[in-house]
Amino acid sequence: MEVRLQKYLADCGVASRRASEKLISSGAIFVNDKKVIELGTKIDTKSDVVKVNGEIISPEARKVYIMLNKPKGYVSTVKEQFDRPAVLELLKDVKERVVPVGRLDFDTSGLLLLTNDGDLVYKLTHPKHNIDKVYIAKVMGKMLNSEVKRLEEGIVINPDISGDIETPYKSSEISSYKTAPAKVRIIKADDQTSLVQISIREGKNRQVRKMFEAVDHRVLALKRVAVGELKLENLDKGQFRYLTDKEVDYLKNL
Repeated sequence: MEVRLQKYLADCGVASRRASEKLISSGAIFVNDKKVIELGTKIDTKSDVVKVNGEIISPEARKVYIMLNKPKGYVSTVKEQFDRPAVLELLKDVKERVVPVGRLDFDTSGLLLLTNDGDLVYKLTHPKHNIDKVYIAKVMGKMLNSEVKRLEEGIVINPDISGDIETPYKSSEISSYKTAPAKVRIIKADDQTSLVQISIREGKNRQVRKMFEAVDHRVLALKRVAVGELKLENLDKGQFRYLTDKEVDYLKNL
């Protein structure tokens, strides 16, 4: 059967389709011992031999679906140039090669899904399948109802706000954008800090932090507590569990 190379890489648990495209462009992928850099390349899954950095890969026979309570101080990429701790280091008992579904930035903790099901990764990270993602944020200062309304209606984000070391860019290369409407609730607030629940459907780089900074509240701590109907609940920090069949079916039927 012929499939696109980036889909095959995702099915093998190497990386998401988008990240696989970067691997292909970088020259790290060989098919039948020939370097492939064309993104539209198709391979025969029965006869072609695919290598990533010299290692032969093949699709995982068993699909696994994991929920991790990511601690602050870990990157949610498979590899990164700054050699910081990665979330995969917390999954030492998992034999399958899994990849994160989307990202939580280095300073954000909470619910992160990982799987070797490339089709599901593609589905859950594609813009047309936006899912509610719920965060609890501790921010500087007292949050006002007028600021909540601005966030709920959508707010313009300036790319100069909260530059991210994981995905560096020049501000001139990315224009400002307006966020989609959010759901925001003040849990408690005093003159020094506020605890706020925010639910968004987008997933742009450090978006929640930038949203709060756009209304003059710097984020002190940020934790994702739910993705759609999946909730972190009592899962300890740094621990993981396998999703139930019901939870997997829910994600596949979104």
